[in-house]
Amino acid sequence: MAERIVPHFHNQPGVPVIGIGAKEFMCIGALPPFDHPHVFLDIGDDAEITCPYCSTLYRHDPKLDPHDAWPLACALPETAVV
Repeated sequence: MAERIVPHFHNQPGVPVIGIGAKEFMCIGALPPFDHPHVFLDIGDDAEITCPYCSTLYRHDPKLDPHDAWPLACALPETAVV
């Protein structure tokens, strides 16, 4: 059983780029109830990926914890994941 859930991120603030510590994560778009289908994204060997639903650009930052984002407001707390 996994120790922690897959990190979830959103772009409610509408920023052009979100830095994240995870390479595999879920994008939910905006906060519920305005979220889009939760899509699993895998950056793989690349440094960034764009969500196909909301066009948010996610950039991997190895200095961040896998569940952290910059700006901080874009990380969905584990307790909020449905």
